[in-house]
Amino acid sequence: MWSYFGSKQRRPSASSVMDYIRRLKVCGPRLFEVAVESIPGQSGISESASSVSSASNVTASQVPLLNPPDSSTSPGASGGSCSGGSTQSPSTPALPSHTQKASVCGASDKPFDTSEPSIDYDLMYEEDDDPELGSMEGHGSVIHHLLSQVKIGMDLTKVVLPTFILERRSLLEMYADFFAHPDLFCSIADMTTPQDRMVQVVKWYLSAFHAGRKSEVARKPYNPILGEVFRCYWEVPGVNTKGVDIQDGPIPWAESNQLCFVAEQVSHHPPISAFYAEHKDKRISFCGHIWTKSKFLGLSVCVNNIGQGCVSLIDHDEEYILNFPSGYGRSILTVPWVELGGTCQITCNKTGYNASVEFLTKPFYGGKKHRISAEVFSPGEKKPILTVEGEWNGVMVSKLQDGESKIFVDTQSMGTVKKNVKSISQQAENESRFMWKDVTAGLKFNQIDQATAAKCALEQKQRDEAKYRKDNVIEWETKLFHLVGDNWIYKKPLLKRLTEKTEQ
Repeated sequence: MWSYFGSKQRRPSASSVMDYIRRLKVCGPRLFEVAVESIPGQSGISESASSVSSASNVTASQVPLLNPPDSSTSPGASGGSCSGGSTQSPSTPALPSHTQKASVCGASDKPFDTSEPSIDYDLMYEEDDDPELGSMEGHGSVIHHLLSQVKIGMDLTKVVLPTFILERRSLLEMYADFFAHPDLFCSIADMTTPQDRMVQVVKWYLSAFHAGRKSEVARKPYNPILGEVFRCYWEVPGVNTKGVDIQDGPIPWAESNQLCFVAEQVSHHPPISAFYAEHKDKRISFCGHIWTKSKFLGLSVCVNNIGQGCVSLIDHDEEYILNFPSGYGRSILTVPWVELGGTCQITCNKTGYNASVEFLTKPFYGGKKHRISAEVFSPGEKKPILTVEGEWNGVMVSKLQDGESKIFVDTQSMGTVKKNVKSISQQAENESRFMWKDVTAGLKFNQIDQATAAKCALEQKQRDEAKYRKDNVIEWETKLFHLVGDNWIYKKPLLKRLTEKTEQ
């Protein structure tokens, strides 16, 4: 029994041990992580309990959102019991009937009161103040249980991870960070020669990954719900022309001189996200999709980003096809950190220019993290016209054939451009920030019980809807993207809209 508490945990009191044993007898062995939550010094809740039947009505004591726990209290700790009754705060309404099953996660079965004026949900997404995870040794019982579910090489798609390791945003929003330097992307269309355009594509591509990782420590964004949508736009530095409304575009409230972005979760099994960006005045667009396929490697986790993207330059009739590197979560038993790895290609069939980008993983002994090496080739040539080396989250230096070197991209000195997102109060129910706001609030205020309950409610609703479609033989229909061959394509891309207007 003591192995559940971890070798570095303080020996619990006799009363705590008796309470632990009573919980196991009542709740059953599959809910042992809920029982561990009540032991002093334990924090975080394993989400694996969400698979237990809703007949087990397990709730935990509440900590009101607007009264953050005292700093002396262990984060995520609660003193709930496995009794059938629920503890309810007068200021917090009960979950709707279709979300009551959230209680099986061992957390509170109440969402946050979204009508509370002092909760600024928009600000929670704007603040980059996720606390550092620190060592995983402090969550020994949860990690021990998690590891007991997996084996080397196992697909992690259906393994539920503990809530406390989540980043406070959806994966769809993270993909928007590919365009955190909108000026580099839009400048592709301004280049006058095929060679310069390929070099600019490579420059934007190499700048596209650092903004998605807000810190060295690995945190996992929310898995998007099927049908979830994220929309935003950026003001583009250096673009001073006055724009006009684009009612038929991906962001109806944006203007033609702004870079617009939209993403949709088009599949749940397998998990596939599709996303599209365009700048109408520059006549440039991007369409891509990623299937995240994760695998357990022992002391690390690999996420293969399967899919591709396409940069379209309408005025030059050029398309640049590219793929994405894999992500690795390293040192998952100590202080987890993220690196990228793999070889990616960028090709333009029309011009023949191509590039190869290698994301180098850190050697087991010595070596540096986050290294990249890139080469740009002219049509039919085997000797590169340009090479780039450095760190994808730091400084990258280019070298021409004549030996001239200069800074190619410096992500440390380049400020990212803030994306503009519609206020949560004005968002539709399937938009990312609206859907995940209660989970985000729980993580923001370190109320892991309520974050877990809100997350479980969303996931249970998704399961219920999937069952209804299956029982009634209803096919899921995507809203913004459709499948063409192996690729997910935006239904109303810029080129299609411009062509239709020309024909009218």
